[in-house]
Amino acid sequence: MTDATLHLPTLPAELVRELAAVVGDGSLHIERAKVDEFKDAYWIPGDETYAAAAVVQPTSTEQVREIVRLAGRYRIPVWPHSQGRNLGHGGASPRVRGSIQIGFQKMNRILEINEELAYAVVEPGVTWFDLYEAVRAAGHRLLTPCPDLGWGSIIGNSMDAGHTYQHYGADYMLPTGLEVVLPDGDLLRTGAGALPDGRAWHVYKRSLGPSLDRLFVQSNLGIVTRMGVWLKRLPEAYAPLVLSVGEDEDLEAAVDTIRELRLAGHLEGAPALFSTLRASHMLRDLPVAASHQLTEAEIREIGERTEVGAWAARAAVWGDPEIVRAKVRRVKEAWAKIPTGRVEARRLYAPDEYDEIVMSADQIMIGIPTLKAIESTPDHVAHIDVAPVVPLQGPQVRSMVETARSLVLDAGANFGATVVVTGERSCVVIIGIRYDRTDPSDARAAFDLAKRLVAAAGALGYGESRPHLECMDLASDQYSFNGHAYQRFVEKIKDAVDPDGILAPGRHGIWPTSYRAARG
Repeated sequence: MTDATLHLPTLPAELVRELAAVVGDGSLHIERAKVDEFKDAYWIPGDETYAAAAVVQPTSTEQVREIVRLAGRYRIPVWPHSQGRNLGHGGASPRVRGSIQIGFQKMNRILEINEELAYAVVEPGVTWFDLYEAVRAAGHRLLTPCPDLGWGSIIGNSMDAGHTYQHYGADYMLPTGLEVVLPDGDLLRTGAGALPDGRAWHVYKRSLGPSLDRLFVQSNLGIVTRMGVWLKRLPEAYAPLVLSVGEDEDLEAAVDTIRELRLAGHLEGAPALFSTLRASHMLRDLPVAASHQLTEAEIREIGERTEVGAWAARAAVWGDPEIVRAKVRRVKEAWAKIPTGRVEARRLYAPDEYDEIVMSADQIMIGIPTLKAIESTPDHVAHIDVAPVVPLQGPQVRSMVETARSLVLDAGANFGATVVVTGERSCVVIIGIRYDRTDPSDARAAFDLAKRLVAAAGALGYGESRPHLECMDLASDQYSFNGHAYQRFVEKIKDAVDPDGILAPGRHGIWPTSYRAARG
């Protein structure tokens, strides 16, 4: 972190003219006020460490290819973003100051919706709202996915390993078949898309030879300009569930019970288990209002008043009515074995009853995107997330939670965590740090705390899964087996395909040779 406030970066005049010739004047922004509209809204006020030189908004893959070629010719890095909604992780800001941001807000076409095979094909500017509304307008009987906030990009979220909570949210199964602009402007299609008329492109996840799709997730090896998205049939019945425990001592039992329910097939998708303050916000749509560090008694009172207890999980069951009722019964039987366990299973919804759903937690689990989580947060409140991956075992989750709780409370902040069950064997423990984004000292303290959390998690053997720009190098440092063998291997790939470091240098700690030398 540096206080880079002087000499804001600019582009060479000739490059500006060439970029404008590619995308048009209305899609190239070099005025500082306009460029700043795309910066991370949650970053430290007045600090220009991650200031971009320009923002360019292409409308086609061919324009993206030409932008990348021009950047390579002038040796100025580019940093792609989709909607720029990556709040808590750096927003749209680039890792390297002076980069050209490529914003995909104008590449927002839904290229295909295949109802029979239950998939869609989207460009990077397509949001969760866009896909949901298009499927609904066409009358397709398909369940669309979504994360907690529906305003972000489907491709952007997927390429940063973001979470969705429906069936294909588990183990990140959502994306299938990518179109990718490479750092030299070449164009690649993964999987069956490598065939000139690859008809299985978006329905089959493997390739002939090495499968490359996941190589472009959280990487700086290519820009995804098209992606397949797996959908599901609308279920005949949907039962949203809230699974809570009244005492913190029952966290381990809650985690282990969710694991066994997932392994048995009684719960699907990606349930999310929230601590009290997060649960009252995410499950009850209550505003974030704490202006001081709350006492244990105050937190207990909130848990009891909102009936979320010490921990509460957002979960769901989908399917035929008989199957849903049977699975809900099995969930209730399992949860009843937890001493302070409580299950909310209010009703079953049929597809023509979804408009009656009012709570955002229940809307999200059936794929109805919402903005309630951000709408119920005061404008000055920002957050940074630290999200280590932990085995889905109660004692291990407890170890991470207690380490995080101690550091957060010692920093004078309120502890809030979400355990996202990313599969049947693992979870991501997201520690949310909230701060006043109008106060530079408060913001700096939050980022310092985030770094301590990343290092503490690494010491326990839990690697960060989605670090903020400011924490990317530190997070990468934790993956140090055999002298950072993983990092060294990825750097070799980076050097081979992008020797000048044109595409997103430093993303998730991967730097090309030229930058590594300068960084020592």
